[in-house]
Amino acid sequence: MEAAQPKNNMPETPADVAAAPADSIVTESGLASKVLQAGTGDVKPSATDAVTVHYSGWTTDGKMFDSSVSRGEPTSFPLGQVIAGWTEGLQLMVVGEKRRFWIPEDLAYGPVVAGSGRPGGMLCFDVELLAIKEIAKPPADAEKTAGGVAYKIIKQGSGEKPGADSVVTFHFTAKTMAGETVQDTRKEQSPPSMPLDKLPPVLAEILAEMDTAEQRQAWLPEPQAPGGFIVADLELVSFKQAPPAPAVPEDVAAVPADAEKTDSGLAHKVLSAGKGEEKPKATDTVKVHYSGWTTDGEMFDSSVTRGEPTEFPLNGVIKGWTEGVQLMVTGEKRRFWIPAELAYGPAVPGSGRPGGMLVFDIEFLEIVR
Repeated sequence: MEAAQPKNNMPETPADVAAAPADSIVTESGLASKVLQAGTGDVKPSATDAVTVHYSGWTTDGKMFDSSVSRGEPTSFPLGQVIAGWTEGLQLMVVGEKRRFWIPEDLAYGPVVAGSGRPGGMLCFDVELLAIKEIAKPPADAEKTAGGVAYKIIKQGSGEKPGADSVVTFHFTAKTMAGETVQDTRKEQSPPSMPLDKLPPVLAEILAEMDTAEQRQAWLPEPQAPGGFIVADLELVSFKQAPPAPAVPEDVAAVPADAEKTDSGLAHKVLSAGKGEEKPKATDTVKVHYSGWTTDGEMFDSSVTRGEPTEFPLNGVIKGWTEGVQLMVTGEKRRFWIPAELAYGPAVPGSGRPGGMLVFDIEFLEIVR
């Protein structure tokens, strides 16, 4: 659905730019609008659609701060990714319609803030809706998982499915409703491997239903865009039985008396000796196996349960790891009690990160050359 595009010129400042006139329509949110030019048809965009528009925007003192009209090029965007006043207002329009909006600051960029580079306070916009495009919506013939996630099988697999306690290796490409790629594991050195029960539930549900080598496209609900989706291309590369989870250390709750302690407060204890004398430097990349617990005995991460060691630059992790792994030699296994200030800080509900003192068992496998 498209309408003719306006000619390139400099829009005039609206006579009513300073305040919404008496004949404007005001929604419950406080958004005021007035139709300047009628459109065609009765189809209006939804919050999950993309639109193409021409627009000009002014502050209430008549200063124009942006205009696609003056640039001579319309602009396109997903309705769920703009200011709330635009998301609401464009859904009132049909193609070809031109409407003036008076958007209160709480539906725009907030109050005026000197030096912010953004217009503040109430803003006035003239918007012409040129086209509507449905994007990131599951097709009518899409199947659904038991949990209601829509998908289509792109390539059939071998007929073998992972179990609930499997470690899955998979490729994952995710795009936003605007078509922007936010993650692509095919650009990484190797596909990720994770226990199914450690993946986000919506992703785990899809992979649990897939056969080895199967490829699917799925439409994952996007919490950050209500009513929208992340479009994901998935391939189940392989899976294997997850190794048993390491036992919770008996001394997980507190540093034992026989542990050593550095000047920084990092406590540690050798569990099994290594070989050689070479120790890594902070600038080295190392390969390790590890498991981590909070002091109540909850394991929050483990390369052991994934069945794959991990590599990382020592200066790119928490301070307790950077310091602690430099004490180790190849083949050594050591337990660390890392105080909050050398880990992720204090416990913060809802942060998604473990807090307070953390306990790690680390096996140092090698320096990656």
